[in-house]
Amino acid sequence: MNVITLSYADIALASLLVLVHAGLSLILQLGLGRQILIAAGRMVIQLTLLGLVLKGLFALTSPLWTGLVALAMILFAGREAMARQARRFAGWWSYGIGTTAMLAAAGIVTVLALTASVRPDPWYDPRYAIPLLGMILGNTMTGVSLGLNTLTTTARRERSAIEAQLALGADIWTALRPVLRESMRSGLIPIINAMAATGLVSIPGMMTGQILAGAAPEDAIKYQLLVMFLIAGGTGLGVLAAVHGGARRLTDARHRLRLDHLAPKEAEGN
Repeated sequence: MNVITLSYADIALASLLVLVHAGLSLILQLGLGRQILIAAGRMVIQLTLLGLVLKGLFALTSPLWTGLVALAMILFAGREAMARQARRFAGWWSYGIGTTAMLAAAGIVTVLALTASVRPDPWYDPRYAIPLLGMILGNTMTGVSLGLNTLTTTARRERSAIEAQLALGADIWTALRPVLRESMRSGLIPIINAMAATGLVSIPGMMTGQILAGAAPEDAIKYQLLVMFLIAGGTGLGVLAAVHGGARRLTDARHRLRLDHLAPKEAEGN
């Protein structure tokens, strides 16, 4: 089967859809036109640079450079997760909790996939390691950011109820249990929806790409199943680590709710 090669004109034609979205935002006064155009521009620049980086990285097949690129991806993911928090933690914690959770979760799951399931030779081959990490990390970032955002906003909203339970003798983890439960649900809902819809409502990007590249459907399905299970595992671990890490930051050894550990509203930026 011949692979259909896309020209830059084909890409430019598809990009007109983004301009239509921005135009609709302007007409309907949604206030999203600028964000749509900036996001699209960032995507073009980031993917172009990624292509150049991967071309050199694939030629090197070095564990050092593969690790550095993976670390850079995780650090940028931490920044994106932090930027989407309505109520952030004060100081380094705002960045550190989510980034550490993603580093542990995405790192463990990616290494497990490379050494136990995919098994490339060498196991750190960037042709496999970087795309797998990217798919796992992107979804883990979404779960972590949603989980932490729900944790901080719900804890602040339910402050009176939490402190009332503490006054009646409950320990902090009992008082926070409904908040933790809601935060975990919020972080896991996107991957649950994605798994439930895959194959019936949507055909995922990796499977679509493999089929368009000429792979047999049954082989593409096997890879997609593997990736979805890895994404689910990484997201679950990341949300668990981030939510419980954030909850520990919102409490202290004396079983008090420490909302003073959140940054003031005016200090959070846009």
